Amino acid sequence: MTKSFLIVRLSSLGDIIHTLPAFYLLRRNFPDAKISWIIEGKGKQILEFTEGLDEIVEINNIYKTIKKIRKNYEYAIDFQGLLKSGLISYFSKAKFRIGFHKKNLKEPIASLFYNHKLTEIKENLHVIKKNIKLLSLLNINGEKIKFPIEIPENYINRAEKKLKKLGHSNNKKLILLNVGAGWETKRWDIENFIRLAEMLKRDDRFILFLWGNSTEERLALKACKETGIPMLPFLSIPELMGLISKASLLISGDSFPLHFASAISVPVVGIFGPTDPVRNGPIRSHDRIAFHRISCSFCYKRKCETTECMKKITVEEVFELALQILNEN
Repeated sequence: MTKSFLIVRLSSLGDIIHTLPAFYLLRRNFPDAKISWIIEGKGKQILEFTEGLDEIVEINNIYKTIKKIRKNYEYAIDFQGLLKSGLISYFSKAKFRIGFHKKNLKEPIASLFYNHKLTEIKENLHVIKKNIKLLSLLNINGEKIKFPIEIPENYINRAEKKLKKLGHSNNKKLILLNVGAGWETKRWDIENFIRLAEMLKRDDRFILFLWGNSTEERLALKACKETGIPMLPFLSIPELMGLISKASLLISGDSFPLHFASAISVPVVGIFGPTDPVRNGPIRSHDRIAFHRISCSFCYKRKCETTECMKKITVEEVFELALQILNEN
């Protein structure tokens, strides 16, 4: 009988990227199994380019979704660890409902809905490796980290056309500065990005500011006006992925562009404040991190009156880290 798996990782974009290596190992160990992934929001656009995935179950109506997945899977693996994801695992009626120990969950109540739980693990482990650890309950153990994601050529071509319209030529290194982040506490001050862009300017480099929502658009527009850098138009997630694939360097806070760039081996400088770069940072050896540990580090707060951890990161140190990467490549 063919085995069937339901991966439960509903969001966010960066966390979906961090779950892909575990999916890769699952597929490698069960090449003939049916593997589905339940998702909500924009994450579907990442999964559409994931190799080896049989089905994407998108949550539009929760009741219809539960009816669709009910009794269709032998295994449900909850990588999310929230009450919502735990309930989805439970209502799938999978024979084996796999999840983390309650002390390793953001919402410990989720552990009530698993019948196979990992023993408690230390939280100083990178989240990619933490996700892989969960597979040990299936006797899967592996150190190899691979992201089974393939960007369609048409999105890379779209990115190249937009770059050309903005004035980029192939003899110039593309450097992307991501001014946005999912939380305001992860966002480096726009004045820092402006100064950094001026310091990075050179004839053989082409710099662009990345942005995603209306707040970030205003920040990018301000930076473009002050630096003379052309304004990048709005990009869909697949177009953004195509653009990042063309970059020589990306500088960003803890956000999706950073994690995707690292996944496809585009060098990054990560700017980290409230989150732990050891746990949530880029995984490649050629990447660099700007981070200063203070008394309240690793608070994971979305709101902060001081954001002292981000303010301690200077333009000069990020510039130096960027030069290290550019000189190595």
